[in-house]
Amino acid sequence: MSGIRRDEHEAHEHGGAPQPHERHQHQHAAHHQHEHAAHAQRPQHEHAAHAQHPQHAEHRDHGDHTGHAGHAGHGDHVALYRRLFWWMLALAIPTVLLSGMFASIVGYALPDAPGLRWVSPALGTVMFVVGGRPFLTGAVDELRSRRPGMMLLIALALTTAFIASWAASLGFADHHLDFWWELALLVVIMLLGHWLEMRSLAQTSSALDSLAALLPDEAERETPSGIERVAPAALRVGDVVVVRPGARVPADGAIVEGSASFDESMITGESRPVARGAGERVVAGTVATDSGVRVRVDAVGDATAIAGIRRLVADAQASTSRAQRLADRAAGWLFWFALGAAAITAVAWSALGAPDDAIVRTVTVLVIACPHALGLAIPLVVSIATERAARGGVLVADRLALETMRRVDVVLFDKTGTLTAGEPTVLDVLAVDGDADRVLALAAAAERPSEHPLARAIVRAAERAALDVPDASDFSSSPAVGVTAVVEGARVRVGGPHLLDEEDVAELPAVEAWRAEGAIILHVVVDGEVVGALRLADAIRPESREAVDALHRLGVEVAMVTGDADAVAQSVARELGIDRVAANVRPEHKEREVARLQDEGRTVAFVGDGVNDAPALARADVGLAIGAGTDVAIASADVILASSDPRSVLSVVELSRASARKMVQNLWWAAGYNLLAVPLAAGVLAPFGFVLPMSVGALLMSLSTIVVALNAQLLRRLDLDPAASAARVLDAAPWAAARQEAATVSA
Repeated sequence: MSGIRRDEHEAHEHGGAPQPHERHQHQHAAHHQHEHAAHAQRPQHEHAAHAQHPQHAEHRDHGDHTGHAGHAGHGDHVALYRRLFWWMLALAIPTVLLSGMFASIVGYALPDAPGLRWVSPALGTVMFVVGGRPFLTGAVDELRSRRPGMMLLIALALTTAFIASWAASLGFADHHLDFWWELALLVVIMLLGHWLEMRSLAQTSSALDSLAALLPDEAERETPSGIERVAPAALRVGDVVVVRPGARVPADGAIVEGSASFDESMITGESRPVARGAGERVVAGTVATDSGVRVRVDAVGDATAIAGIRRLVADAQASTSRAQRLADRAAGWLFWFALGAAAITAVAWSALGAPDDAIVRTVTVLVIACPHALGLAIPLVVSIATERAARGGVLVADRLALETMRRVDVVLFDKTGTLTAGEPTVLDVLAVDGDADRVLALAAAAERPSEHPLARAIVRAAERAALDVPDASDFSSSPAVGVTAVVEGARVRVGGPHLLDEEDVAELPAVEAWRAEGAIILHVVVDGEVVGALRLADAIRPESREAVDALHRLGVEVAMVTGDADAVAQSVARELGIDRVAANVRPEHKEREVARLQDEGRTVAFVGDGVNDAPALARADVGLAIGAGTDVAIASADVILASSDPRSVLSVVELSRASARKMVQNLWWAAGYNLLAVPLAAGVLAPFGFVLPMSVGALLMSLSTIVVALNAQLLRRLDLDPAASAARVLDAAPWAAARQEAATVSA
């Protein structure tokens, strides 16, 4: 029954109203294993049936960027570019300093030592072959795909500088064509840019590996000779396995003996343990929280629920189209621009009867077109932006999300754990005699021995109210009924409809309004008489309203998807002002809600945190995972919100817009240098007596790189604290409206 609502079968051991079909995030597998012993010592879980109730986008494929050699494995490329950068930097220093052309430009004399003039050619050749290899290989790929980009432009400059420099060193060409220093700087700067880029793109974990980690390391299978421990992969349909308290179910199957409360949050998104008894199905990866059961396996391997979710994640990732990088497009344009300018230069100077000048000018054009600043324009912005984001609680796993987030026009929130706290909270206490504190204290006393989430919520509420909770004795629990304890000599019981039936008492009429909201309703019975009732629900985060309001101010529609009953979903939507709601959604259908919005032509950001959110996170244009969520949700997302503050979404929007501005500014500056320097180097002003000297061209190249670097540094001023982002948006909107009104009046 994984993912299927059971509203009409409410058997909350306290018998509450239909509950949210959302995740209460259970901690990671290691945490569960750590708690096995503790679970085994707990009393029979009195809340065994606590929660039985009804139950176009492109993901960044993190693969190779078209035309880029070997970008398929970002983790490997981080190490590759890092090693290459440091080795090439060490070689570049003597190559540049001992270059005759560089010495001439800067104005110092090289020592007259034997063989010194061959140091730069020798080291430069090593740098060309070793340091330039990734770019040369990438250029070949771009040529084969007929899509020139950054790699081909870099390779063009490197190859031209290499051939011209050897020609000058051997005396076959003008000494002004000694570009060893330029080749060395280009290799180092490009390696630095790509190292930064690969580091910003590298994923910290694999979504599919995280899903596989939900399964236990071994299963206990019954055999005629006793219990044997085997790997889950060795199980076959029909096998009977023992699932002990606190252990994970190794394969999908049906309970043949026993009953227990199962934490299904990692799979179904259910926010609290669900009671399962004989004949009911359980899903691999879920946890028996209180008692042990025997399960007959009916699905293994690819037929399990986890395998189905894995397929959804993989399909969503594989079906996405690859976005052409902005810098690559600019490099492609510049490649054709440089080739065209070089051809025109060669023809023009040759026609003027100056073949030597034609060679010098043509080579100069091709080398000056090398994208020093262009190679750093995007990676520097990404590196600084992701660092600033991390300080604001936003971890960028996919830099393409930065470009996409500014275009998002609808944010789809998963409810529990994002807009709500993801755990039950006591919202109201009703007392027959008006003494609500007394009712809460008695309930807390009876529930205190329990480890169930609802019991803990009641105890926390009493602690927050600073109530004097009396001691209890003779504690007992009854699955699907409630708890019983002796408190100050009175028999106190806390539970739901089944408890009221046992006591043959009626529920308080005032709780009908609570039931209409989908709240959990627990009655408190003292010596056979109802003295009060408690309303519990998944509390809305105080920051959620501000987040929704700010998104609306930005012109972004806010939607919510949940497995809850419609009454619960609509109640939350009304309180927060959410535009669109999809309720009663099974886990695997959350992805469909994303796809439905995309089919309307919307650019969708999805915010979630559970395993069941992974396909939707992967399918969305931008997937944002709550950092406190599961490993697989985080691994499937483009952006991880380290906190659970929904206002962090605003930080991502601001980061996206600021980063996009800096990228465009840097690209224009980097490309602008080429657009200005290339014609001057070609000699377009030669008829007026001006030809760009190589030394000036070199200074312009350096200046362009410095300006790009400094402009990127301005991103460090951006404060991405969620509260600060929300305050800026909410404060700026009225100001912007007033400015627009003033402009209209003035016109």
